[in-house]
Amino acid sequence: MNSKIGNYELINSTTPTNTPTGVRALFLDRDGVINIDHGYVHQIDNFEFVDGIFDVVQSACANNFKIVVVTNQAGIGRGLYSERQFHQLTSWMCRKFTKAGAPIDKVYFSPFHPTEGLGEYKKDDFSRKPNPGMILQAEKELCLDLDKSILIGDRSSDIQAGIAAGLGLNIFFAQGSLAEVIPQQCHVITSLLGALPFINSHTKSLELR
Repeated sequence: MNSKIGNYELINSTTPTNTPTGVRALFLDRDGVINIDHGYVHQIDNFEFVDGIFDVVQSACANNFKIVVVTNQAGIGRGLYSERQFHQLTSWMCRKFTKAGAPIDKVYFSPFHPTEGLGEYKKDDFSRKPNPGMILQAEKELCLDLDKSILIGDRSSDIQAGIAAGLGLNIFFAQGSLAEVIPQQCHVITSLLGALPFINSHTKSLELR
C-alpha cells in the first residue's frame, strides 16, 4: 500500500481526459451527508440515504457541477473493513445515484488515522480532512476551479478542508444534537434541501462574473 490518496473512479465516469479548466464541482462528504452516519458504515444493509441527497445532486448536475465525494474512511486503517469492501459499497452507491439521474464523477477516500491506524495506515496523511488533500487532488485531476465550487459537510473538519482548499462556498449540514462546533466562513443548513437555494444563488452569481 502506498501513501497516495485512495480513489474510486467510475468505469462509466462522465469525466473526459481532456476536461477544460474552470469546471465547478459540488464536493460531498459521505457519512452524515450522503448516508446516515451509523458509525463505520461499510455494508449495503446498513447504508441509508439522507433525505434530500438525490434532489441536491440532481440540482447540482443540472447546473453543470461535477459531483465529487471526499470522505475520511479511517475504518479501513483501523482494520474494521477492507478497501475492497469500501469499493464494493461505493460501486453500489454510485449506481443508485446514476439511476436517479444524478451521477457521481469521482469518489476520493482517505483510509488513514494518525493514532489508531494499523501499520502503514497510521499517519496523519495530507489526504485526511481537515487537510485539503483530496480536494486539491480532485482539482488537479478534474481541472476544477475551486473558487467556483461548493462543499457540503457535517463536520467541522469538512468545512476546514474546504476553507483551506479555497472553495467558493462551504455549507455546514447541522443535524440534531450533534456536538460539533460550527466553523466560521460557512452557511448552515438543517436539512439537505436547504442547500438548494445556496447552489442556485451561487450558480447565478457565477453567471454574472
